[in-house]
Amino acid sequence: MHRVYSAENFYIGQLFLEPIPIHGMIKIFAMKNEIILLLISLLPITLVAEKSLFDGKTLDGWDGNPLHWHVEDGSIIGVNTKENPTKGNTFLIWKGGELKDFELTLECKIDSGNSGIQYRSFIKPGTHDGWRVGGYQADFESGDNYSGICYGEAFRGILSLRGDRTTLTRDESGKLVKSIEKIGDKGKLGLAIKKGGWNQYRIVADGFRFEHFINGQKMSELVDEDVQERRESGLLAFQVHAGPPMKVYFRNIVLK
Repeated sequence: MHRVYSAENFYIGQLFLEPIPIHGMIKIFAMKNEIILLLISLLPITLVAEKSLFDGKTLDGWDGNPLHWHVEDGSIIGVNTKENPTKGNTFLIWKGGELKDFELTLECKIDSGNSGIQYRSFIKPGTHDGWRVGGYQADFESGDNYSGICYGEAFRGILSLRGDRTTLTRDESGKLVKSIEKIGDKGKLGLAIKKGGWNQYRIVADGFRFEHFINGQKMSELVDEDVQERRESGLLAFQVHAGPPMKVYFRNIVLK
């Protein structure tokens, strides 16, 4: 007879087996006074560490214009008001370094206007206050059209719409070409978004494939084969959009 164990420490009688890295299922055969460890498989298990990027109380680790960003009731809040309008889109930038391949999960809601989550992004060139960013953006808005899309902020414009898997290439003349495959219906996917409520947003960047999920539903996918402009790494940031007054909230920001 044999028993199958999945724990890392084993006690058999008075014998203690030291912690064993679990690379697969280990069957332990007890035969009289002998114990034979049989390693069934050598399939590696990759342990991915999660990192919280927001302490729920302060903007430690983040940098943005204090006229437009603050913390309240456990959330990062971005605002554009009539009293303090932003001149151009402004961003709250995570100062923990550049991201390459990653999975980011957070909760967000928006009262009005348009916002987004920048990733693999860059500080825009030129003279400005330092809070101007371009790059890939996971869009999030109070309206019905753009939440979930992949937008290129100062970076080629709309890259992949909701319900689309878009592959970007260049033709012989250097013109950007979009090849589109439908992965869902834009309207039906929009029904998964809680307007005015909290939504879970998940972004997966793997090589040059980027996937956006809201509340568990895949909203868009981008395969960037535009070797002229695609980006291997870059900054993470949140957007306050210029224009009419707006207010956006972010919390439970986890990177892995």
